[in-house]
Amino acid sequence: MTVQTGAAESTDTAAPARQRRRGRRRQVGSRASVLSALLWLGPALLLIAGVVVYPAIELVRASFSRFSVTGLRLGDAGGTNYRRVLDHPDLGTVLTNTLVWVVAVVALTVLISLAVAQLLSKDFFGRRLVRWALIVPWAASLVITAKTFVLLFDFYYGTLNTVRDHLGMAPVDYLGSDTWIMPSMILVGVFVSIPFTAYVFIAGLSAIPDEVYEAARIDGAGPWQIYRRITLPLLRPALMVASVLNIIYVFNSFPIIYTLNDRNPGFGHDTSITFMYKLAFKSAEKDVGMSAAAGVFNVLLILVVVMIYLRVTRWREETA
Repeated sequence: MTVQTGAAESTDTAAPARQRRRGRRRQVGSRASVLSALLWLGPALLLIAGVVVYPAIELVRASFSRFSVTGLRLGDAGGTNYRRVLDHPDLGTVLTNTLVWVVAVVALTVLISLAVAQLLSKDFFGRRLVRWALIVPWAASLVITAKTFVLLFDFYYGTLNTVRDHLGMAPVDYLGSDTWIMPSMILVGVFVSIPFTAYVFIAGLSAIPDEVYEAARIDGAGPWQIYRRITLPLLRPALMVASVLNIIYVFNSFPIIYTLNDRNPGFGHDTSITFMYKLAFKSAEKDVGMSAAAGVFNVLLILVVVMIYLRVTRWREETA
């Protein structure tokens, strides 16, 4: 009996010890996995911290600071910079231009890209060459593309006005007229946005099974019914991705607007991105603090717009 009792006691004391050893091994294993993950993610996290987090912190810090004309920090400004931006006489014009620019470019890009994607999804001779050519405007530098269109639109030596002159027509000031400057910028914005958007839609169309179309044709559905009831609903994820990314890209499209609009004084044809830049370097204010405050407003504005778009699209999906 004494031997049995001792064996039972040794078994009872050994079980918790084994459990403690297993727990320590799990902890060591979990720490090793965390360290291994940090080693792999470390460079990306450092890049994000240096390129995104640190500039964002400095932007907010600068928005609450006063700066000299040469850019030296003079001290704290409190909320003065934000009040000056909100009280700026051209803010309404800038916001209107931003709304027109983003809505027009994104809407036209999505509509045209849908048609282009449908065409390039068909099997025809030379399709691969056309697909390669389509990516050129997106792969080229935005500044180079914008400068190319400046050569087309210029009032004195532009290609379009040269053609109009040979046809006996009066020249048009595409880049200086209040009537033509915004349509000209929208045209360039759509031109450089179509390739990426079209490729997103091509990928979405390629993911739709052919059996779905065959079943719809057997049931007697026509081309428009197939497109409206099958293609568009199944293309909704690609539409959402393309729309959200285009909203962000177009809203932040500085090179196109600044390159085409740099000859015009004031803020009459600027969006919020070029407005922010001019506040610091090209306007009478030349105030880095005001520019930083406008940059904070821009970040908040694009976040609100994207959130509203996502909520609306989610609501439509739930009610569909």
